[in-house]
Amino acid sequence: MHALDHRILRTDVSGMPLEWIDFREAVRLYSQGMVSYACGSRLYRIRGGTNARSGLRSFVDVNSIIATEGDTRALSERLIDYVPPLNNPALFRRDCGLCLYCGGQFSDGGLSRDHIRPISRGGKDVWTNVVSACRRCNHHKGASYPDEMGMELMAVPFTPSYAEYIYLQGRRILADQMAFLKAHFPRRSPIHERLNWARSGG
Repeated sequence: MHALDHRILRTDVSGMPLEWIDFREAVRLYSQGMVSYACGSRLYRIRGGTNARSGLRSFVDVNSIIATEGDTRALSERLIDYVPPLNNPALFRRDCGLCLYCGGQFSDGGLSRDHIRPISRGGKDVWTNVVSACRRCNHHKGASYPDEMGMELMAVPFTPSYAEYIYLQGRRILADQMAFLKAHFPRRSPIHERLNWARSGG
């Protein structure tokens, strides 16, 4: 993978993770003086033009994590009762690519969204009522409750916090970015256990 493909984690000045940005957006924030500080590793150095007087070429060092100025109070208010949008890629990542019925590990193409309480029986399409399921298990369960088909869930579904959702949206997260994000997960976040699960093979 080319170095410029790495995404940068943007935070507010208090260190709250906000979003993933590419190097172009990072350079724009640097050039506009909006970067308060940077941490993590230096990902790359972006070179600019040459100064006609000094003969020196300008550059911007872009780190893996940058903190930007902004209204942190507005963000804090927005995070109260925050519920992230539900989508399959984030769901499958929440469940570590595992079918939560049989425990098998699958690519996104081999997984589906299963409603624990089926929609046809009053279930809702919300984080706490959905799990990743392989197509075989989902087909076997059909419009039944898991216990009606003798199936057990390996873990309880949960709604990700804001920081957890930022993690779920990430691709190729670097070690320093992962450590930073984990420090912002709720203390009892199920993701801690699920990451250990995935490493051990379920």
